[in-house]
Amino acid sequence: APPKAVAGTSPDRTHPTYTYKVVLLGNTSVGKSSLAYRYVKNDFKESLPTVGCSFFTQTLCLEGTTLRLEIWDTAGQEKYHSVCHLYYRGAHAALLVYDITSKETLSRAKLWLQELEKEFFHDEIVIALVGNKTDLEAEREVPAEEGEEFAKSKNLLYMETSAKSNYQVNELFTAVGRSVI
Repeated sequence: APPKAVAGTSPDRTHPTYTYKVVLLGNTSVGKSSLAYRYVKNDFKESLPTVGCSFFTQTLCLEGTTLRLEIWDTAGQEKYHSVCHLYYRGAHAALLVYDITSKETLSRAKLWLQELEKEFFHDEIVIALVGNKTDLEAEREVPAEEGEEFAKSKNLLYMETSAKSNYQVNELFTAVGRSVI
């Protein structure tokens, strides 16, 4: 059965609040932590590698509903791969993040998708393919069309972002929020 959103009430008690678990998956250094940090803190940091998992929360109001997103930022290093399934268990959404300047990271995102498909039926989880680092356009290895075509073929949300320049970061999480409700 799909994971259930945890219901509560908004701080002003006027409308329901639902808690959704969102996991960020992808290779090390694709910008998962930077995306989460930009979204939650509206700031950018060249960050140290995540050890295990980091956790953020952010509230999002959409059409009279309050969503509390619990954002799980997983480590991308291979040594943590064997425990990552523990982090995405019970997730409502997954962001498969790759770096547009590295074709290898898109291949790795495709492998993450295969892992998710073992755990979830397609209608149980919202999955977004995210091409990050659009601020490095001059170094692009993955054409936007390639990411978009793959996402369309697998029925995934698709968006390109830049945590550094704050390009489409809020739009990404809003689109995911709309899809989970």
